[in-house]
Amino acid sequence: MYSDRLYLTPEEIVEKDFKIDARGYRPQEVDNFLDMVIRDYTEYSNIIRKLEKDIKNLTEDNIKLKQEIRRLNSELDSNSNNNDVLHRANNVDLLKRISQLEKVVYGNNE
Repeated sequence: MYSDRLYLTPEEIVEKDFKIDARGYRPQEVDNFLDMVIRDYTEYSNIIRKLEKDIKNLTEDNIKLKQEIRRLNSELDSNSNNNDVLHRANNVDLLKRISQLEKVVYGNNE
């Protein structure tokens, strides 16, 4: 993901040779500094790989959770429709019972 935007690898930094002029830098200081750069660069590469792996895992989890939400919403809609039918059936049953009780109370038994 990010490796295509990097110019150097830690190995390329290690293998880099500089030409020395009479007025050049001290090779030991340059080597020490480049060693620090290599350590940092290697650590950054490791961090990037870990973060890319984390992103991949989180993206997969996100997809699974979205699918679970869709499934649960579908179940909820289905249950809601079933509850409406049951609620109406209970209301009809209650109305019939009330009607029968009214007939008994008011003497309209048939």
